[in-house]
Amino acid sequence: MKTKVVFHVNRDDQESLLIALGNMENLLKVVPPEEAGVYLLSNGKSVKLFQRDRASEYASTVKSLSEKGVHFLVCNNSLNKFGIKPDELIEVCEVVPAGIVELIKLQSEGCAYVKP
Repeated sequence: MKTKVVFHVNRDDQESLLIALGNMENLLKVVPPEEAGVYLLSNGKSVKLFQRDRASEYASTVKSLSEKGVHFLVCNNSLNKFGIKPDELIEVCEVVPAGIVELIKLQSEGCAYVKP
């Protein structure tokens, strides 16, 4: 059985993001990446945390997790609200039309929900 989980961040709070990244690293130490479906969904003010110019402290961790199969999903509605262009984000981020819709979809597909 595949382990499926979505981590949800929605505040401009670097500490919560770092907790989520640490949780994902720990998860992938126990569950092999090929047996995991791991997502981080960013909406609301948290989309600001994924701007390259703000993410120097943790961008390498995000990229490393992405290489292990973690999907970093960023809400387009929130990007528009805060005037952020997708090309300003860390390269591995995937823009989804509406974060809340994606969150519901992932949970309906069996993802556990984690709110760091």
